[in-house]
Amino acid sequence: MNGAELLIDRVSRTYPNGTRALEGISLAVEPGEIVAVIGGSGCGKSTLLRIITGLDRASAGRVTVGGAVIDRPIPEVGIIFQESRLLPWLSVGRNVGFGLDALPAAEREARVTAALRKVGLAEYGRRWPRELSGGQAQRVAIARALVMRPSVLLLDEPFSALDAFTRVDLQDHLLDLWAETRPTLLLVTHDIEEALVLADRVVVMRPFPGRVAAVMPVLLPRPRDRLSTEFEEAKRQVLAALGHSLTDPHPPRGLEEPTGALASF
Repeated sequence: MNGAELLIDRVSRTYPNGTRALEGISLAVEPGEIVAVIGGSGCGKSTLLRIITGLDRASAGRVTVGGAVIDRPIPEVGIIFQESRLLPWLSVGRNVGFGLDALPAAEREARVTAALRKVGLAEYGRRWPRELSGGQAQRVAIARALVMRPSVLLLDEPFSALDAFTRVDLQDHLLDLWAETRPTLLLVTHDIEEALVLADRVVVMRPFPGRVAAVMPVLLPRPRDRLSTEFEEAKRQVLAALGHSLTDPHPPRGLEEPTGALASF
């Protein structure tokens, strides 16, 4: 599993009722890069993810992964949702291996076992989803995404339903898993701290319709100290950009995509 370039090229989406969800979104995510997207309600973040996965069609523009145009779901693009979405009638192991039915049984079992081991649940394959805590269920969801060996992994508010301690633990665990093979990650989150802990760049979107307001590189070294002065300054800068995107949704011509580095200490 190696990261591929994700290219979002002037993507717009207008729904049949006339609602404009996205307008002219352009973003290039380099192979192995982690990019976080934040913004208020109405920014079209979930619509953008659906277009990248091939579950929805853009009204204009296109999305490519490794140069291939995305017009349908493909195994190379995985997604992790806010809820684990495990199938309650299948064991943990069967949930993880759900998309591997075309493989020989021995290979499927080996991949499932390896994926569960990577998320710290090696002994949980025979358990049922109802026996898991929220954090464990989300670990299973991560294993299910990784077992497909995607080159691009999308994360839609993956830890927002968890308590603060579990959320921090899984953020760190996700970074450890990412470091092994460095797939390309695109994360949608409302949590500024989460964006700064995980991402190489933070994209701030403005609403009605969703557009890019700012692209802000995060220059803090990893592992990132959430309590450091530099981290707090980076949070302040992102919060200011987010506030501006919400209070001034219609910027003057030519100011649609300001950029700036975060905490270059």
